Amino acid sequence: MKNRRLIYIFILTLSVFGKAGAQDDVFYRLELGAGIGAGFSLCDVNTKFYGNTNLAAALVARFPLNPRMALKAMVGYNRLSGSTVGMDDFYPADPNKSGTERLKYEAKGHIIDACAIYELHLLPYGWAKGYQNYKRVTPYIQFGLGLTYGTAGKAVTANFPIGVGVKWKIRDRLNLGLDWTFHFTPSDKLDGLQAPHGIKTSEFRNKDHYNLTVLTLTYDLSPKCPTCNKN
Repeated sequence: MKNRRLIYIFILTLSVFGKAGAQDDVFYRLELGAGIGAGFSLCDVNTKFYGNTNLAAALVARFPLNPRMALKAMVGYNRLSGSTVGMDDFYPADPNKSGTERLKYEAKGHIIDACAIYELHLLPYGWAKGYQNYKRVTPYIQFGLGLTYGTAGKAVTANFPIGVGVKWKIRDRLNLGLDWTFHFTPSDKLDGLQAPHGIKTSEFRNKDHYNLTVLTLTYDLSPKCPTCNKN
């Protein structure tokens, strides 16, 4: 009887640890969350990195493809502000006439964008280390494509985000991240001031660009057990 009880206890222990191991192997196909941080614009009313920094926020939906890469949908918000008053660069009051009178222009508005971004993790990302050697902290690089609306100039334009980040799996389904993206645009109208020198340029030179630096928190959803349903 004692031996039989020991066998039952041993089998029960194995089943409990087996279930725990299966849970550790769960792969989540969706993360949802949000972020908050700071943003700035590089444009005609601000030429300094993190100059005129304002509140930034984001909504995040991440679709992990595997522990090394993911696709991310991101809706971002950034407040744009700045002024030509006190700038080192000289903007003429009338670019079509010669003179020493400076342009006095103040920009106030918002930048709203939606982007599809590809993330490449430098380390395999996961909760349980296991034989796959998953890491709970990984840096990543990212790039993508998006659409931007600037209220100051009532302008709609494409944007091309590139950046870096780091994320930390603080719980088995909870992820904390620091996300940095710089958004290049081919538009010079986001701040409402176009070609203040009177010289129009093409591509990305002398255009309006912006940055989002946000601290994100996401939650894992839609679990998939790789040992249950292999595709």
